[in-house]
Amino acid sequence: MSLTAKDMSVVKAFWGKIGSKADDIGAEAFGRMLTVYPQTKTYFSHWADLSPGSAQVKKHAKVIIGAVSDAVAHIDDLPTALSQLSEVHASKLRVDPANFKILAHNIIVAAAMYFPADFTPEVHVSLDKFLQNLAWCLAERYR
Repeated sequence: MSLTAKDMSVVKAFWGKIGSKADDIGAEAFGRMLTVYPQTKTYFSHWADLSPGSAQVKKHAKVIIGAVSDAVAHIDDLPTALSQLSEVHASKLRVDPANFKILAHNIIVAAAMYFPADFTPEVHVSLDKFLQNLAWCLAERYR
């Protein structure tokens, strides 16, 4: 699913509004993923507390949402921007690439929760396309 110039513009504008709530959205999305999709917990079994809102979940969520923010900044060339992250997840961490789509879905849910007035159908479709492209790029090294 390719991103149009309009999609890129919509994603950048919406992500710009997220600003100070980015870490909250990340924590909500990551915590929700671990709860709703318990199979994703296997990658974090060494953590003492996998509950939403725990310090470890919030810390990793901040890393995740930072990477998403970086991807927004490099939206014109996602494959290059995400190449190293894809390599790490495929070779070192061996994360099931299906989990990228699960996380993408949860980011959409969290973004809509935090910004309901701004989360228009246009924003929804553009953000979904962007996050699906992000998930596809992260899965690139698995191919």
